[in-house]
Amino acid sequence: MRRGKRLAIDVGEARVGVAMCDPDAILATPVTTLTRNGSDIRKALRIAREQEVMEVIVGLPLNMDGTEGISARHARHWADLFAKRIDPVPVRMVDERLSSVTAHTQLSQSGLNSRRHRSVVDQAAAIVILETALEIERRTGEAPGELVPVPSHDER
Repeated sequence: MRRGKRLAIDVGEARVGVAMCDPDAILATPVTTLTRNGSDIRKALRIAREQEVMEVIVGLPLNMDGTEGISARHARHWADLFAKRIDPVPVRMVDERLSSVTAHTQLSQSGLNSRRHRSVVDQAAAIVILETALEIERRTGEAPGELVPVPSHDER
């Protein structure tokens, strides 16, 4: 398992959930929920830089049959923009099917009132995405998901 902090991002239509793990990749914790208002990428960049993360994991919301829909295209677009700005820190996309459902279930089981879920569900979904990525790396010994390519300076 590679050592270093990782930041996880759950890109939604209205909000962006952010979570992070410790340098030993043992514990994933919520960081914040950002509003999708044009400043979300800048704010996520600031968090990543302040925390000196070694990698950023962005959830890829595939359809249940594995195809990509509009939500996946939005997440890819967000990840592309982010990767260009945070380079050389790698950005990887990890399948996040059912992360929001899992997050809602976990929040309900913890006793949190369902009306209060909205304020933290994006962070909880980012935790699920991060835990999935860490488990993939533990199981395979390789970095999880798909690397978001960043054009070389000549191609920009």
